[in-house]
Amino acid sequence: MQRGFFYAVLIVFGLAALHAPGRIGAALYCLLGFLFALGGTATAARQVWLQHLPPEKRPACGPALDYLLSAFGPIEGLSRVLRGSGECGAVDWTLLSFSIPEWTLAAFVAFAIWAVFLARRA
Repeated sequence: MQRGFFYAVLIVFGLAALHAPGRIGAALYCLLGFLFALGGTATAARQVWLQHLPPEKRPACGPALDYLLSAFGPIEGLSRVLRGSGECGAVDWTLLSFSIPEWTLAAFVAFAIWAVFLARRA
């Protein structure tokens, strides 16, 4: 989910840079970038929360996203994805004592702030 939000933010900011829109277009690009960054912030924050839970309190692991979407449809499948799985609680790698989801959370917050800054500047 976080990767999808990263791609969405990248596409929105990239299109805005190539398009060089006027004031209203820039505001719409910034709003869209902000909303995608906000979604990424929420998913990254949830994964950080899962990583800080004790192992015995983590939710059980679930099936992959493609299976959930095909078996339950888009609404129920995404609902089940957002309820999370315990595998997200594993910390496999750190940089400067921060896990990948913690770095991702910081990046999404920076993207959201950048979108607001660009919207106010436009």
